[in-house]
Amino acid sequence: MGTVAENQQAWGHYDWSQGGDEWSHAWGGTESLWWTTIFPRIRRFLPAPRILEIAPGFGRCTQYLKEVCDELVVVDLADRCIDACKERFRAESHIRYHVNDGQSLDAIADGSIDFVFSYDSLVHAESDVLHAYLSQLGRKLAPDGAGFFHHSNLGSFRDPATGEVRVENPHWRASTMAARDFVAFCDEAGLSCVSQELVAWGGEVLNDCFSSFTRNGSVFVRPYESWENRGFMDEANRAQQLSRVYGLVESPPLRGGESLPRAASAAPAPQLRRGILQRLRALALGSR
Repeated sequence: MGTVAENQQAWGHYDWSQGGDEWSHAWGGTESLWWTTIFPRIRRFLPAPRILEIAPGFGRCTQYLKEVCDELVVVDLADRCIDACKERFRAESHIRYHVNDGQSLDAIADGSIDFVFSYDSLVHAESDVLHAYLSQLGRKLAPDGAGFFHHSNLGSFRDPATGEVRVENPHWRASTMAARDFVAFCDEAGLSCVSQELVAWGGEVLNDCFSSFTRNGSVFVRPYESWENRGFMDEANRAQQLSRVYGLVESPPLRGGESLPRAASAAPAPQLRRGILQRLRALALGSR
């Protein structure tokens, strides 16, 4: 896998004509991906007053995160992605945008983030990037702040003698990052990794990991649990079937020069959003 500079080059020049929705095809579309796979894994942490999304791309998950917070901060190393998000969500006044160097969170105030999220992006980031982000999140998260990162586990398959990865890497995963490293980085930063789901993404190798973490001493701290989910793509296949049967069909591919569509339903008015958030928070507090 590449360096920060190579990632910047790759995503700054990627063909974003489908807005990243092409990576949701296995689920039958992005809406299906969000509600069947992503949301159930982060439900306990939502809603959150202030959310940070790292590496949003063209806003594939941003369109849903913006509805469960009072303020959303998005950070990406590609200015093209930040510009696209600004255009896509131009009607939203509660989103803040930052271009970073692929590792820095200096633009984020200490103790200000209630939930940090990254999906299907940091899988391409090497261990130095995850280490840098987690080191800073030890300070950036609020006392009860928590996070969910999707990252590579390919480093678990490196030959200790040669450093070479002993499995195929068709999905361009970072070769130096492993689930165990994430736990160590959390410990070092004053964070607690509460769960890890090792997933076989697009094959039989447990090449990816979903890690949930929180500040030490927060309401979300619990004994660490891990799970080897070798049937992860079965979940995607089932979601695709549900999507087809119940009408959550994909939008047609975007044509060159067209602006990205907004979320499937119009964003609630600010006062309605506040009412929804209040009800959701009451429900969330009751489940903790």
